[in-house]
Formats: sequence, structure tokens, C-alpha cells
Amino acid sequence: MTEGHQGKTYRDLAKIADRLFIESNDNEEQLAAALDAVEPEVRQELLASDLLNAYQVFYYYFREFPGDLAKERLLLLPASSLSHKVILAEIDYVEVEFKVEQGEPVITLLDEGVVIANYHGKDAFHSAMQFIDDSY
Repeated sequence: MTEGHQGKTYRDLAKIADRLFIESNDNEEQLAAALDAVEPEVRQELLASDLLNAYQVFYYYFREFPGDLAKERLLLLPASSLSHKVILAEIDYVEVEFKVEQGEPVITLLDEGVVIANYHGKDAFHSAMQFIDDSY
């Protein structure tokens, strides 16, 4: 693989990820805190790579538990899959999708395939769940 930001190769990123996993004991809260301490460019590469899974990225951005089914779905997907939409859940006829666009988390709500709301940033998941609670 070619070198990325700060001259980091895929092998370098893998070593960093391994160190973070060891330091955090594979605990999502500790991993999120450890990722906060990584250089921003390296962190973004890790968050978009196959070295983390989609659940670790979800937790990093939102610091919330998405529910059992959503967690299971996200655990099975690499972080790199988040450049495309990932269906988190179907709640009261609303499909909840998660993706990362230009380093920012996005939650989209759809009703029968029609986008009814888009939320961006660290409060996106909470705001989307609040919208569903208030509207359905």
C-alpha cells in the first residue's frame, strides 16, 4: 500500500491499531479515548480502514450504544464500508442508516425509501432517535 498522511503505510497503521486494541483491552469506551489521542490524520485513516470495524467507528463518533441488533450488524462490517450507507435498524417503519462522509458521521432516516431527515456530527444519532420518538 502507498504511504498516507504523515508517511504512514498500511503496516504502520496496523501496528498503531494493534497497540490501541491492546491498550484499550478491546473496550469501546477506552478505544474511543485512545483514538482521541492519535494524530488527527492517522485517526481519520484508521476510522476509514479495514483495521477497525463499523461498530468501533460508530461508538467513536457517538459514544452511544446503538442497540443489540445494530451493534451486531456493525460488528460484522469493516470501517471502510461506512463510506456507503449501512442500515442500523428499522424503527416504527423508519429505516435508520449510518455512513461517514468526509470524516463526519451522518445518520439518515427514510420512510418507505424517502429521506425524511439527515443528521450530521457527533449528535446525529441522538437527534435521529429523538426525531423518531417525537414523530412516530
